[in-house]
Formats: sequence, C-alpha cells, structure tokens
Amino acid sequence: MLDTDRPTAAPAAGPARGQVPRHSGLGIAVAGMLLIAATYGMARFGVGLFAPRLAAERPELIEVLGWAAAAQFIAYSVAAVIAARLVDRRPRVGLLLAGATATVGSLGVAAASEPMFFIASVVTAGMGGGFASPALVPVIDAVVALRARATAQSVVNTGTGVGVIGAGLVAFLAPSVGSAWAVMAGLSATAAAAVILPLRGHSTLDSGRHPDGNAPRDESSSSKPASSRATRPAWGKLVVPGFAAVVAGIGSALIWTFGPLLVTDSGVVAADQVGWLWIALGAGGLLGTITGVLVTRVGEPVGFSITGAVLAVASGVLAWALLMGSVSGAYASMTIFGAGYMALSGVLILWARRVWPDHAGAGTSMLFIALATGQALGSAGFGLVQGSWDPAVMATAAASLCLIGGGVATIGAWKSRAEK
Repeated sequence: MLDTDRPTAAPAAGPARGQVPRHSGLGIAVAGMLLIAATYGMARFGVGLFAPRLAAERPELIEVLGWAAAAQFIAYSVAAVIAARLVDRRPRVGLLLAGATATVGSLGVAAASEPMFFIASVVTAGMGGGFASPALVPVIDAVVALRARATAQSVVNTGTGVGVIGAGLVAFLAPSVGSAWAVMAGLSATAAAAVILPLRGHSTLDSGRHPDGNAPRDESSSSKPASSRATRPAWGKLVVPGFAAVVAGIGSALIWTFGPLLVTDSGVVAADQVGWLWIALGAGGLLGTITGVLVTRVGEPVGFSITGAVLAVASGVLAWALLMGSVSGAYASMTIFGAGYMALSGVLILWARRVWPDHAGAGTSMLFIALATGQALGSAGFGLVQGSWDPAVMATAAASLCLIGGGVATIGAWKSRAEK
C-alpha cells in the first residue's frame, strides 16, 4: 500500500510547515503515472506508433521517420542532462518543462507536413520524457514513505504502458494523424497540471533538501558531521549499468521505432489494425509494477539481466512472426516487449537510487540518457538497413543486442559479490 505512514518523531498535530506530508503516496504515484503516460507513451513513442499512418497520410515524411526518431532520442538525452542539474533542487520546474515541451511538440507534429518542421516538432515532444521521469524521482522520495517508494516508483513507471494503450486507442478513434496528436497535446498539458498543482505549498521540494530531513543537499559546512554531508556522486558506479543500458537501448529501438511498420509492411497485420499492436505492448507494460519485487529479490544487476533477456525473447518472437506470417506471434512479441521494457527502465531507476542515494534524480537522468543514446543509435542504424536487410534478420540482431546488454549488467553482480 502506497500511503503507509512511516513513524516519525513529528508532533501529532502534523508535519512542519513547508514539509510534504507522507500520507499521499498513492495519489502522487497515480498522477506521476499519468504524466509519464502522456510524455513517454504518447509524445515520445507515438512517432513509432503512428509510423504507418504517417507514411500513408504524409508520404513526404517517410524518408525522415528513422532520423526523426533518432533525433528525438538525442533530444530526450539533452533534456535529461538539463534535468540532472535541475531536478534534485527544483523538481517542479522539471515537471513544468516536461508538460510544456510535450504539449508544444505534439501540437507541432499535428500540423507538420514539411520534413524539417516535423523533425523539430518530434524533437521538442521527445524532451518531455527527459524532464518528467527524473523530476518525479525526488518528488516520490519526498512524498512517499521509505518502505513504499520502490512500489510507488514502479507504479509511476508503468505510465509508459498506460500511455501506449491510450495512444493505441487514439489511433483507432482519431480521424487523422493531426487530430490524434492534438489530443495527445491536450493530455500532456492536463497530466502535467495534475502533478504540479497538488504540490503547491511544499517548499521543501524546491529547497534542495533531503526527502528525509531538512539538511540542504549540497551541505558542505565543516561544522556538520561527516554523516550529514551529502556525498559527491560516484560516477564509476554508473559505468556498468550505463553501458548495459546503451547496448540494450540499441536493441530495443527496433520495436519502438519500426515494429509496427515492419509488421504492416510484411502483411502480417493490416495497417488499420496497428493500434492493437500498441495496445498489446502497453498491456504488457503494466506488468512493470513487478519491478520493485523483482529487484528486492534478486538485486539490480540480475534484475536488469532478466529484463534484457525478456526483450531478446520479444525480438525473437517478432522474427518468428515475420518469417511465419503469424498474427498471434506479432501481438505476443509486442506484449512481451512491453513487459520487458517497462521492467528494465524501472530497474534502472532503482539502480540509480541505490548507487546515488543523495542524487537519485541525477542518477536516473544519467542512466536514462544512456538508454536513450542506445535508442538513438539503434533508430539510425536500423533505419539505414531497413529495406536492404530482411526484417527477420533485423529482429534477430535486435534480440542479440538485448541479450548482450543483459549480460553486461551481470558484471555488476560479480563486482558486488567480490566486495563481500
């Protein structure tokens, strides 16, 4: 249960003025989930979802779809770099930027017919997720009781799945790509407001203070005990998860960017049924709530390896579906991928929190930048070979990369055992 209160020495009258109460975990987790749904599942990954319809309604954009997706992943990384410097001290500013960029970018995609304007709009929309997830980490840490934070963050992380399901429904109901992206713009603005407005008056969120106390995060006064001073980030602790995220990100880019296009171009699924593929992916993504339980049981390195293997299975099933013309295989691959990807990104958040406890938002930004960098490379790379490589071969290559990424993560487990 997310709203469990942690016993404290605070007076019965309630928390001190300016402090965030610890009894609203469920509400902020659900609001955060909706923001992730809008900025990730819709504004960011909607380009891949709508690729078949974009190709049909705006053929002048076909040649730049791969480059637009790669540019969007880069823009996400740029936003995450900014967030890494910002959100631990000013999380509400990060939330505001998340809503603004996702909204403006989605409106641009709704109107874009010229390739460069389309890419610019996609880039702007993609920045929303780069601000949203890192900003929500310190908010969850401040609002939710310690023992419920992993679960709350897992709930927030399932927002990608919720958003993908929503985008799939929008794809069915909207009469055109333009109207669909206009709807997604409105949802992005509404979701951002749903998170920001309930946080009004909570000054500790914008004071650079620890979620469990009132000491500034950058406290370095020699008069303070060493245990009370915020430690500097240990960059070396992010090398293994960061490299693993890059490799797995390359492999995951195939389904995110080209999955529906490959399946519809091969005739396995009709173009007017593509929305069901994303609904299947989003439904699988809801299983991301198990991330907290998984990591608690096996640890972050092994948890990442397991989720990387799940992504590999998804790409392998996609290869089989393309070879055999299996409709059920296509839907199964998307469902498995959704479960694996949401769980993998959840593991990265929990890994960042463990190795950078005083800089959880910045650590999350760094690992998500690594994942997005891999996705940018994968989108550009798979875009270059699309049309010259057999789609099943592309899916097999993606599966291999996801397996390698998971294998890299086990280095972290070996290092942990060696230190014991």
